[in-house]
Amino acid sequence: MLPGAGVGDWLGDGEGLWARDGLGDRDGAGTVDGAELAVRAVLGQQVSVAGARTVAGRLVGQIGRPLAHPVGSVTATFPSPEAIVADGAGALAMPTSRRAAIVAVAAALAEGAIDVEPGAEPGELRHGLLALPGIGPWTTEYVVLRALGDPDAFLPSDLGILRALAQLGGPGTAAGATGLAEGWRPWRAYAMAHLWAVPISRTTTTTKGKAA
Repeated sequence: MLPGAGVGDWLGDGEGLWARDGLGDRDGAGTVDGAELAVRAVLGQQVSVAGARTVAGRLVGQIGRPLAHPVGSVTATFPSPEAIVADGAGALAMPTSRRAAIVAVAAALAEGAIDVEPGAEPGELRHGLLALPGIGPWTTEYVVLRALGDPDAFLPSDLGILRALAQLGGPGTAAGATGLAEGWRPWRAYAMAHLWAVPISRTTTTTKGKAA
């Protein structure tokens, strides 16, 4: 978190976006398990949150490790990358390309080709993820943001970001968001946390970017 100030005091822009949002301090989201987050990020590509949750639940039920002492509805742990490589293909009911992407991410994690542990180098993780089949910029930045806590991660094609910018009178396109955010480096992730909290009007329109 930026010490002693709200994000609006640190992120200069010429359009007065932060002066109008009135949202106060915001911080970015993290994760307790980078490997699980990376797999879930690919599971969620181009499907609803509810759909991704259903697929993840099935994956856990089929190849997760059962808990000796279940807690309520939590009866197993999320499967390890090694388990997904070995048995995930048969447990994933989805299009072939997305299934291949999930197995590719799991294999890269199992082999140590990508590092999602705190302290890893964000640039190296970006390069490693983008080299995998079916992994695009949105998924890559999302994993870098949450797994590594990169303060400069930014998702210009995220629909929530585009709607918030349009709501605040800023650009409603991925290209426009990218250009505007250049002035927020190296703290773009804090700007996203701010934007994700903006209440959205039903009349707000954007040009939707890619979700991969």
